Parts: sequence; structure tokens; C-alpha cells
Amino acid sequence: MLLLKRLLVATLAVWPVAAGAQGAPEKKDVHIAVGGKTSLYYLPLTIAEQLGYFKDEGLNVNISDFAGGSQALRAVVGGSADVVSGAYEHTLNMQPKGQYLQCFVQQGRAPQIAIGISKSKSYKSPKDLKGLKIGVSAPGSSTHMILNHLLSRGGLKPSDVSIIGVGLTATAVTALKSGQIDAVSNTDPVMTKLEQDGDVKIIADTRTLKGTEQLLGGPMPAGCLYAPVDFIRKNPNTVQALANAIVRADKWIHSASPQDVLRTVPETYLLGDKALYLFSFNKVKEAISPDGVISDVG
Repeated sequence: MLLLKRLLVATLAVWPVAAGAQGAPEKKDVHIAVGGKTSLYYLPLTIAEQLGYFKDEGLNVNISDFAGGSQALRAVVGGSADVVSGAYEHTLNMQPKGQYLQCFVQQGRAPQIAIGISKSKSYKSPKDLKGLKIGVSAPGSSTHMILNHLLSRGGLKPSDVSIIGVGLTATAVTALKSGQIDAVSNTDPVMTKLEQDGDVKIIADTRTLKGTEQLLGGPMPAGCLYAPVDFIRKNPNTVQALANAIVRADKWIHSASPQDVLRTVPETYLLGDKALYLFSFNKVKEAISPDGVISDVG
């Protein structure tokens, strides 16, 4: 059964680019919360920021970076942020709690999350994860959700493993290499770094469309901008402006060369290794949305 079929159907609106057709933003100062901005998962957000696409839309965007997506979610639910750049599945999981959030533009069309186990551990199937210490970006984040799905395939419960938040940066690499964790669910460039250094064996991989189908049974929307439904209703022009900027960034990424990307992102994103970042980018590029629109199949 497809993962998405086991989830509630979320209210979804993808706002197509309508340059010149919208009015001035109702709210020009917008606070976006994100969990792990240096990850390639959030590359469209970074490109829109670095190339001035938000400013072109008349917006002053302030971005707060948290350790993981669950913390960014809490910021918007608590009212300290307006919009989240995060995983689509959060809009689904919050519905039973009476929190109605709406995705309005897509950044990723696959989760871009890989799960790797230390090569010092024996692994034949997901059931071998029982009792291990597993790192995720933050408990409750998309890296945790994808891990839980893999555990279920091995007949395991989330409580059968110990979850440790390690972020989406070099801290995750250090946690695995130092033995603080036995396995890790994370994004690139972290996972490619661990893979190239020979520290992990990849046991599940949603960095490609094929890998996503193998693990989840079909396509799955991933990174997006989402906000409370009330915010979207009150600020339709602001939401359209945000969507325009992200769509422009999505399209730029698919037309740009890897070197263009390398010149645009901050140096701190590279984990001290430009070649690694380029390799990681080429691996996940197909998982980045080409146009900001969620297709009918996911």
C-alpha cells in the first residue's frame, strides 16, 4: 500500500506563477522557519534568497534556521513564524491535532532522505535495526518519519530503536563517525559524505525518484512552503509572491550548471568539500521540483 494512501488527504493549493496579475503583498515582512537550511533539500529556498527573488516580489523575508523540521513546524504553530519551508507530510500529520496547514508551492518531489547504517554493524533487513541508536535531524522531522516507515517494513515499532537528534550539518557526520549513533537518517550532502568516506552502508534511499518508489511504493511530495490556512486566506498576494519566488528558484536550479549552484550557495554549505557538494547536487537534482507544482500522482 502506498504511504500516501495511509495518510489523511491535506488541503492543497499550488499557486502558479502569475507575474503582473497580482496586487501588492498584504504583508511585506515575512518570517520563514526552516529546519536545516544548509541541506540540499532546501536548495530552492536558498536560491530564492541568494538571487534576490523574494525582494523582486516586494517581500522582506527573514529566515530562521532550526535543527530540524519539527522545530520549524512548532515555530509557525506557536505564531513566531508565518511560513515553514519544510516537509509536506507535516501538513497531513497536524490535521488530527486540529492544526490546518496548507502547502502552496513545492520545492522537492522526492524526500531526498537516505538511511545508512554503520559498516561496523551487521545488516540484512530492517529488523536488524532493533535496539540501535539512530540519528535523525530532529525527533518528529521528516528524517524521523521516513525512518519509521522503514522500521514498519521490518515489523518494528518506533520504540524499538533509540532516536537521537543530530541536525543536518557536520554534527550528523561527527555523531556517526564518533560512534554516538549506529545508523543515521539524513539528507545530502551529509549522507554522500558518510557514503564516500566508507562509514555507512545505504539501506534506504529517497534521493532519487526510483529509490522513493522502492521505499514508499510511489511518488511523494517533499519540501514545500506551507502555512496556516488562516494566513493564506488573509494574505493571498503575499502567498502568491512567495510562490513566484520559489518557482523561479526551482526553474533556475534545473537550468543552472553545477558550478552556478556552487557559486551561489554560501561557503558554509559545502562541508569543506566543493567536489562532495557538486556530487551530492547531481545526485539529488531530479528530486527537486522543476516547476513548483505537485502532480496528480504525488
